[in-house]
Parts: sequence; structure tokens; C-alpha cells
Amino acid sequence: MADPTGFLTHRERENRPSRPVPVRIRDWKEVHGEQDTKVLQRQAGRCMDCGIPFCHTGCPLGNLIPEWNDHTRRANFADAIERLHATNNFPEFTGRLCPAPCETACVLGINQPPVTIKQIEVSIIDRAFSNGRVKPEEPEWLSGRTVAVIGSGPAGLAAAQQLGRAGHTVVVYERDDAVGGLLRYGIPEFKMEKAVLDRRLVQLRAEGIRFVTGMTVGGDGPDDLSLQDLRERFDAVVLATGSTVPRMLDVPGADLDGVHAAMEFLVPANREALGAARGIDAEGKDVVIIGGGDTGADCLGTAHRHGARSVTQLEILPTPPTERPSHQPWPTYPMLYKVTEAHEEGGERTYGVSTLEILGEDGKVSGLRLADARLVEGRVQIVEGTERDVPAQLVLLAMGFVGPDESAAPATALPRTARNTYERDGDFATPLEGVFAAGDCGRGQSLIVWAIAEGRAAAAAVDRYLTGSTTLPAPIRPTDRPLTV
Repeated sequence: MADPTGFLTHRERENRPSRPVPVRIRDWKEVHGEQDTKVLQRQAGRCMDCGIPFCHTGCPLGNLIPEWNDHTRRANFADAIERLHATNNFPEFTGRLCPAPCETACVLGINQPPVTIKQIEVSIIDRAFSNGRVKPEEPEWLSGRTVAVIGSGPAGLAAAQQLGRAGHTVVVYERDDAVGGLLRYGIPEFKMEKAVLDRRLVQLRAEGIRFVTGMTVGGDGPDDLSLQDLRERFDAVVLATGSTVPRMLDVPGADLDGVHAAMEFLVPANREALGAARGIDAEGKDVVIIGGGDTGADCLGTAHRHGARSVTQLEILPTPPTERPSHQPWPTYPMLYKVTEAHEEGGERTYGVSTLEILGEDGKVSGLRLADARLVEGRVQIVEGTERDVPAQLVLLAMGFVGPDESAAPATALPRTARNTYERDGDFATPLEGVFAAGDCGRGQSLIVWAIAEGRAAAAAVDRYLTGSTTLPAPIRPTDRPLTV
């Protein structure tokens, strides 16, 4: 069991060390460094091994958090990675990128800073890779069934690995030139270096997963295939295409040169970090980011590394509180004012503001006309008399995504829900026989931990469809919603 007095003797939360801001904004390397083993064990010892571990309600994967915390406290790192991998295919991704709803559900968090679950998780898996404990797990026998997975993001990779381990022959199709989806080109290098992704792909390939890149399902290229082609070639198809259509801004001037969706900026920046030429350049410019979420923060950190003159992040909602509000009691996920590593690096954050117009000169963006906004009975209302202009030579729209694009499965072939996601039933199956949907394309824009959980659960549904039964774990159903969000 856990240290019975750990949470009493070690009340302070000790986070992973970060590289100094003046140093890290000059390169693309990850912000965080490794945590000292003694500090890690001390933090793991704060876990209370609760009779009812509410951290489980915060994690759709059902991670066995108290178990691998205690193994870490005892320095049993071989057992820790075994329990961690029992529920999570890719803890190195979630340990870096997940906002850790498990921590806001931690019982210790009622009256103390919660256990550093996320950093314990990433420390366990990084140590496992360093010590050679992450090895291929080949199936005991092959089923003779074949599965195509469209999309190589976290949902697609999780589904592929689970189905491969069940004995099915799996081919993953990715339209980009490299495997990973948004993990490859959407997540900045300073949040997760692509070597972290590549080392996991070595394992998947060794397990027999085949990857085909540069092939757009539904595209018109000479080597492209249609969804119907894949249905004829494979026994089952898993759609894991993500939610990639950006929400755009419907105001005058939105079509000016210099106004871009966030991914139009982030994808070339990721390629730049890997050695390519710079794409959209923020150097020396006043950059305005519309959207106060994680994608906006990614744009913020990237603009700093380009050498932007100024960076401002706008959010239409009011400033969140710094303490848990009464209407979001423990263990629900509170919407709090969050300072990410990118925000530590500078820039201005403005809440309660709406963009009325994007201003331009000679067809290029030159500024924005803003006004204060407030919530009145749940609706945004502009405050008259607060209009003002701010300069901008680059405007980035980071307001989220509204569903999968039309390439792989157009709405004429596969019905959409009211939320513009693929229609599916309680077993992840779409109306098309043998076609399943997992991740953001079926769920809507969500967290990476939900994408992995959906990939694992959809794999179990596909295995049952192909063989009549399954031993694969199914942590969630499509109708499940976050208990903590």
C-alpha cells in the first residue's frame, strides 16, 4: 500500500524542472527536464491510496494511478511501467500533453495540492524506454482478418496497436508524409519532441503494424484509394481522421492576407523545427491570437521562438477564477486561470473581448477592432463604447475545430450528427457495414486521453465484430461523457 503518512510529511507539490525562459525560446527542444528520482519518489509517496480513488473518474482510460504511484515510491519501476501500460498504450503522449483531469479529481486535492500524477506518469515511461523495458508484444496467433485504420493520430495508433495484438493484420493510412497525425505536425516540438513519437513507432512496426503515408483516402491522386476501395480490400475499417476543420471567424476582413487558421501556422513551424524552411513567419510582427485555449498557447510559444515583436492572446469569455468556484466542486474539472509554459515566456492575455473587424491596408492585415464583451444569461453581449483598435500584422485563429473534413467519408456517404461528427452506434459502428469511427471524428474535439480511450474501445468493438467475442479492454462507450469536464 502507499506510504500511510506521505501526504502528511510531504505536503509540497514539486513540479518537473523547466529550462530557463531566455534559453528555451531560442530553440525547439522540450521545455521540461527530468525530475530527480528522490523527488519523484517523494511525490509518488503523497498518493493516499484512497478507498475510492476518484482520480479514476477523471481518467477515461481507467489508469491504475494508485498502483503505479506506489511502485514508483518503492522504486519498483519495472512493475510501475507494467501497470501503466495495462491501461494506456502511450503514456509518453498523455504525460506530456494531457491537461490531467485525474489531478483535479485527486482526493488529496480537496485541501492540499494534488499528487503530481502527470509527471510521475511521464517519468515512468521515459525511464522504461531508457532501460529497454518497452518491447514489442506480438500476438500469439494471427486471426486471418484484416483491418484498415484511416488516420495515425492517437486514436488511430491506439486502435491499430490493440487490433494487432489481437492477431489481426492492420494497415494504417496517413495522408501526410510521416506517421503521427497532429502528434507529428500539430503539437509543437517544445511540448513533445518528435523523437518521443518515433521511438513508439519502432515498437508498433515491430509488432507488425504497417503504415502507408502520403495516401489520402478519398483523394484524387494516382495512389489514393476511396473508402469503398478499403471496404472491399479489408474485413473492417476504422475511421480515426480527427476533427480537422477549423472554426473560422465571421467578421469583415477575415479574408485578408495575414489571417490564418492556427494549423496553417503550427504545421510549417513543426516542419521548421525538424529542419525545413520557415513557413508563415512571425518574426518582427505584432501577432494576435484569437482563442484562449491550448492551441492558442501553442501559437503563442511558437511566435516567441520566431522572434515576434509582440504577442497578444484574446478570449471572448471572462477571466477564469484562480480558485475552484462553488459551482464546480471537487471532483469536477474546474475551469481555472491556467498559466502554461508558453504563457510563462511572455505575451499579453486579454479576456472578455470580442473581435468586431479585422483591419487591413492594401489587402494585408494591419490590425483588429475590438470591444469588451460580457456574458448575459449565457450569451455574449458587446459593451458599447469600448471599441478600440490594436495593431497586428499576423492574426491566428485558434477557436477550435468543427468536425472531420470531407475527404475520407463525405456526408453523402456517411451521415453526420448534429455536432458534425460521424454517426455511430454504441459499439463505435457507423451505418456503413464494417466501418467504425474512433476519436475526435466520432466524438468531437476532445482531449488526447479520450482519443486513446476511444481507440482502445473501438478496437475491442472491431475485434468482437470480426470474431464474435473479444478479450480486449473497452474503457468507454461512445455515449460516455467526461465526469470531470
